[in-house]
Amino acid sequence: MRQAFIMAALGLGLTGGTAVLAQGHGDLHRAVDAAILSDISKDRQAERDAKRQPYASPGQGSIATAGAARDACGAKAREQAGFGAKIIGTPGASSMATGWEVEGVVGQANGPAVPFVCSVRNGSVTGILLRSGE
Repeated sequence: MRQAFIMAALGLGLTGGTAVLAQGHGDLHRAVDAAILSDISKDRQAERDAKRQPYASPGQGSIATAGAARDACGAKAREQAGFGAKIIGTPGASSMATGWEVEGVVGQANGPAVPFVCSVRNGSVTGILLRSGE
């Protein structure tokens, strides 16, 4: 009798444990499903963002206006032209899909004036070309 009671108690304990395990297992499945759906949602949002701004990079620079683009490009042009170079006149900034194209003239006090073209994309200067010899 005592042995039957112990077996019955163990049987009830296993059944109760299985029910608890099944409940925990179901919660685990729901948590995994929620995590998968969250990742899918984030991936789809990233795809939508990439379609809206195809050239955007994660680390965009701080150049947000045409004036800032002119200033940044002017500084790069002076740097390229060498010590003592100055911007001649006011550079022009044309709006582009992802930034600006800046054109201007840089020169030394005793040297020739050199036209330059500069690209600003996604808030950063991405290229500059001094057209020496034109």
